[in-house]
Amino acid sequence: MMEEVKEVGSSLSVHGHNVKVTEVLQDGDMLTFLIVSEKLTGTGEYHVHRTYDDFEWLQQHLFSQEEVPGIQGVIAQVNASPKVLKQLGFLGLGEWQIYCRALETFLRQIATHGILSKNKALEIFLTHSDPPGRQRTKKNIFNRLSQAVEEMRKEGHKDVDEFFQAEREHNHLLTGCSKSAAERFLDVVQTEQKIAVACGHFAAALQLCVEPGDDPDKQAFSRACVKLSQVFDCMKKNMASVAANNASTLGLSLDLDSRYQEAEKEMLFRRTCKLVELETARKNVEKAKPVKKAAMEEVWKATQTDFEHISRVAKKEITRLQGARVEILQQALVQLCEKQLLTAKENADHFNQQLQAFRGMA
Repeated sequence: MMEEVKEVGSSLSVHGHNVKVTEVLQDGDMLTFLIVSEKLTGTGEYHVHRTYDDFEWLQQHLFSQEEVPGIQGVIAQVNASPKVLKQLGFLGLGEWQIYCRALETFLRQIATHGILSKNKALEIFLTHSDPPGRQRTKKNIFNRLSQAVEEMRKEGHKDVDEFFQAEREHNHLLTGCSKSAAERFLDVVQTEQKIAVACGHFAAALQLCVEPGDDPDKQAFSRACVKLSQVFDCMKKNMASVAANNASTLGLSLDLDSRYQEAEKEMLFRRTCKLVELETARKNVEKAKPVKKAAMEEVWKATQTDFEHISRVAKKEITRLQGARVEILQQALVQLCEKQLLTAKENADHFNQQLQAFRGMA
């Protein structure tokens, strides 16, 4: 196990915008991802294998160093654990290609981030051949219950800044809408997959109707069943392609947008907690006895400085996120149209071939 990460301020030795998750190996419930990063020197690539526990280790260390000014104002999407497949949504479809793309997006996001990319943990994660570690935070049920009560109390706390109050209300609305959109589009994709499977079953069933023998009627019926089976097999392949196109473009984009909204919600809550802490520190100064007043004022000033750092970073992050959301959705829609047009053209060609074959049977 590697040493604890303490260093901040180092530069990445890889091209952050070109990090790739190229494949995944599955051994029971264990998933191992191959991550490829191009060296800045241009002399080759780093190839490292990482499990989801390693991703959790990275995410924990990215936000564990509170001495970095404004770190709590950063928005970084949270990854879903592959251990709970039914909660993965689009990331649980297919053979993990979509999940690899989601992890790739996450790594590129933090590797090109002005603050997160300076964390030594990221350099270790991307370049060291050994696993980075298995440190885990321990939480019992009482901690979780007390945290839930605390969150309910602070979430409704009115903000002193109209910008953040409006953003909290806007985020609350968008979080529900983006999650609903992703879930409904997932229903569409899963229905398309079911139709593809049904077409495949019917194509196989038609093959069972083929009968041997010299009877002309039976031979004609068998030929018709074979051709119809081929038609439904084409329909199966087409619908499967349509579903795959939807999932890998707009589906992945909607899922990412939902995670971004959740990440912004967490950031806004962290800032609200710091606001409550600041107001409490101010009240403590007002109530403090003369002998303790100076110490209380120091705490208040330090908290105020932290809060101002977080707010500055948070405003930049929100602006960046809004631009990223538009760009990601635009790219997804363009890719969806391109893929579906190609699929439709291929399907039309296949159906035309089948039609010509049927005409030849007449």
